[in-house]
Amino acid sequence: MGKVKNPRRVAENEAMAKTRMLRTSPQKLNLVAGMIRGKKVEKALTDLTFSNKRIAQDVKKCLQSAIANAENNHNLDVDSLVVAEAYVGKNLTLKRGRPRARGRFGKIIKPFSELTILVRQIEEQA
Repeated sequence: MGKVKNPRRVAENEAMAKTRMLRTSPQKLNLVAGMIRGKKVEKALTDLTFSNKRIAQDVKKCLQSAIANAENNHNLDVDSLVVAEAYVGKNLTLKRGRPRARGRFGKIIKPFSELTILVRQIEEQA
């Protein structure tokens, strides 16, 4: 007499990881996410390791989490995984300010983002 199991949100050959509250703008995060879309996971991890972007390390952690989910939760083969989707969304925005000349107030916006990575197992062509 337990709860009914929730249906899977992704297909049988896919796994997903989501990271919320990344302290960067969605536009900057999307540049890094675009670097790994469609690539094999080994190549994507290598690209993120040697990227000069600060947020690349957080994207790498999210990708490693998606790979671990695929391996441990869904029994997928790690060597045949591809980054199927990597998309970015907005999260909350901190509003800060700074006093400016003549009694004005300069707005400072500090945006947060969220990242979703979907990895898919592909069949090897012989």
